[in-house]
Amino acid sequence: MIKFFKKYKYPIILILLFNLLVFISAITYSNAVFSDISDSVFRLHVIANSDTQEDQDLKLKVRDSILEYINNTTTNINSKEEFINYAQSHIEELKNVAETRIKQEGYSYKVNIEIGKFSFPTKTYGNITFPSGNYDGLKIKIGKAEGQNWWCVMFPPLCFIDNTSCKMDSSSIKILKENLSEEDLSIISEDSPDIKFKFKIIEWFNK
Repeated sequence: MIKFFKKYKYPIILILLFNLLVFISAITYSNAVFSDISDSVFRLHVIANSDTQEDQDLKLKVRDSILEYINNTTTNINSKEEFINYAQSHIEELKNVAETRIKQEGYSYKVNIEIGKFSFPTKTYGNITFPSGNYDGLKIKIGKAEGQNWWCVMFPPLCFIDNTSCKMDSSSIKILKENLSEEDLSIISEDSPDIKFKFKIIEWFNK
């Protein structure tokens, strides 16, 4: 073994260095692309009190009231930063909207709302797929918050287009194009083997 290493020492070192370079390049690429993607969106996370059908139905009703309020009180918001500022200045109003709807439905659950960076799973909205990782978002926790989640994207405004499927429309795609490079956008919207491989690299390094 020692003789073998001495004989092939330099080729082995070169192979190890090459692999290390590839690994570092993959990390750098993954971090850069994911940073561009996460910096362009603000996400929504609603957690039900429990997994009972009643609590799951209530979660969707609270979601609808929150989205209706936001849709009626946001005008001329053209960036993620503007949306975060809006959410921060309206957090008490959003909490009141949620708790009012809960009382109207005959429940007494309290609501906790947080704005911060949270872990999100891989989610697909129409032809756009966002990789798993940490994103800025608005988290709404109902009661014990031990039930299933509802996820969407508040900026670009997917949630206001279709509450059920959150599909991207042309205006949302336009916002993404303004904030992402062509390659970044292709990674989350294309389906070629090469793009799939790059997407998997980004996901792997962000887990």
